Amino acid sequence: MENLWSDDDAKAAIARHAAKGINEDLALRVYTTRLLGGEPRLVLHGGGNTSVKTRMADITGAQVDVLCVKGSGWDMGTIEAPGLPAVRLGPLGELKGLQALSDEDMVNVQRTNLLDSKAPNPSVETLLHAFLPHKFIDHTHSNAVLSLTDQPDGEALAADVFGKRAALVPYVMPGFALAKKTDEIARANSDAEGLVLLKHGIFSMGATAEEAYVRMIDLVTLAEKRLAKETRKIFPGVTLPKEIASVAEVTPILRGLLSLPAKDGGREAAQRFVFEFRTGPEILAYVGGKEITRYSQQGPVTPDHAIRTKGVPLIAPAPQAGKLDVFATEAKAALDAYVADYHAYFARHNAKQMPPKKELDPIPRVVLVPGLGLFGVGNSSKDAKIAADLAETTVAVVADAERLGRYECIPEPDIFDIEYWSLEQAKLGAAAEKPLARRIVAVTGGGSGIGAATAAAFAREGAEVVVLDRDVSKVKGFAIACDVTDLKSVRAAFDKIAATYGGVDIVVSNAGAAWQGKIGEVDEAILRQSFELNFWAHQSVAQNAVRIMKAQGLGGCLLFNASKQAVNPGADFGPYGLPKAATLFLSRQYALDYGADGIRSNAVNADRIRSGLLTDEMIAQRSKARGLSEADYMGGNLLGIEVTADDVAQAFVSLAKAAKTTGAVITVDGGNIAAALR
Repeated sequence: MENLWSDDDAKAAIARHAAKGINEDLALRVYTTRLLGGEPRLVLHGGGNTSVKTRMADITGAQVDVLCVKGSGWDMGTIEAPGLPAVRLGPLGELKGLQALSDEDMVNVQRTNLLDSKAPNPSVETLLHAFLPHKFIDHTHSNAVLSLTDQPDGEALAADVFGKRAALVPYVMPGFALAKKTDEIARANSDAEGLVLLKHGIFSMGATAEEAYVRMIDLVTLAEKRLAKETRKIFPGVTLPKEIASVAEVTPILRGLLSLPAKDGGREAAQRFVFEFRTGPEILAYVGGKEITRYSQQGPVTPDHAIRTKGVPLIAPAPQAGKLDVFATEAKAALDAYVADYHAYFARHNAKQMPPKKELDPIPRVVLVPGLGLFGVGNSSKDAKIAADLAETTVAVVADAERLGRYECIPEPDIFDIEYWSLEQAKLGAAAEKPLARRIVAVTGGGSGIGAATAAAFAREGAEVVVLDRDVSKVKGFAIACDVTDLKSVRAAFDKIAATYGGVDIVVSNAGAAWQGKIGEVDEAILRQSFELNFWAHQSVAQNAVRIMKAQGLGGCLLFNASKQAVNPGADFGPYGLPKAATLFLSRQYALDYGADGIRSNAVNADRIRSGLLTDEMIAQRSKARGLSEADYMGGNLLGIEVTADDVAQAFVSLAKAAKTTGAVITVDGGNIAAALR
């Protein structure tokens, strides 16, 4: 483990914080916390915590002793001073004399002693930091330390590796009891540089920020060196099919299976998930091991992971290419067994709870697929990535643990206590989801104009948005370079969406261009070119979307940009209007043919929108030809107002939300009776 401390960087951190009125202690606490948080082998996604004991002014200006400790919701890798809220140290120290303290009372006393009432909740391990006498304290979930202690004989191994440099603390659930136990052991080992919490993590302590940080690095390095001595072969593999199905083929099936069914019997799933795929030699060896049902079902490598990954992952069957129906059947059976086991696990442990807990959903947050890799599963792309990161860490920790001996984590009752601990669940937040959260949306021609406005509108509604365009160099967010007139390009783009997020729910087929010319005189090549983009591209996009939607079995929504030209053709616009008219009827054909699959299909009929189709130059030409100002031309509708790309985007969003509407066309033009459908 590399020591990243830099005197120059430390001085710069002090100066930078001093300019904001922040003292040296807190400045250095932020600096070393970020050093630790930037190393994924030590800290991942809000795990771990740090503290410093210092003095600060209260509201009266009096200097008081405080503990600045990591606040809930802050990540150590990006933390700033507000992420280390100051708590009055005196009242916390007085709690040491109590024999017991409920979690609710612990949180209350911590919050009531904050110098700033608006600060985040201090860490659930605040009292542990407060009871120890050291000025700077660091806590991480080091991979190497976990591999060493997640063993049947982990205590003996740790004692041998660390000797008197670190005292050993048996597993106790975080909170008041752990704080008391740790204080007791620390006082009995006053010369120890650190504390190893068996099957949990490691603490290091010091009089300075540098000392505590360096001790953490040195102690973790001792564990790494011990593990490096082990060369035992692990994870002997099972026999896999000669050809494994692709990620793009497998993910929609899994996503459909994991989504919870609608409570009203409708086609819209009550709860969808977003996926994140990971693979590589280490992961493939792990998921393809003969003993996967043993080591993968033990439980989390550190208790903190349980709220993100649940206790154990789902083991799916190996997907053989060309036999996806078999994979779907076997995967469903595996999921059904997982769900039944989860219900039994909950019932087993909830029977001892007073008051009883409310069961969480039984869906796995990690899926292992032999021959392919692993998937993180979450309510959003961010959540799925977190689950996948933790799953990758699990692979690394278990691999080292198995080389050393036999992986063994905390017992199942302790896993349940952590998973259903209100203080841990609070980390996940209780914010209401946006209307289109968990939906995966693809927008063609999303790099500019109506497409860009539509992509932004869906993102504001909480959807995971993918932009497809020929030029995505300036697109913010996830984008795929795609020529919608090329069948292979479209197929590859949709496969990438499925492999990246797990599938697709809503597709806005928007890409188009306006060719002009008198229909009896236009060059055939121009007409064919227009049909390629303004009709055939829509068909190719919709066809690929339906392919994935049917594999998911979750329904879906197709949205087409049909244009006013489809029903109210303009002079010299036949090359554009003809394929658009075909696209309008294409949208209705999809509604007719795939309604039974829960796939809705609707269109938007827009006119006079500043976009890639109607450029400023074209607007100037048309308004001049009609003897109108540009404002009068653009507002030349019944309402007398200009219609924008954002207005069209909102129409697409509204249709996406209209769960019981299909085969419809919404007109967005400010009022043009000639273009009104009848």
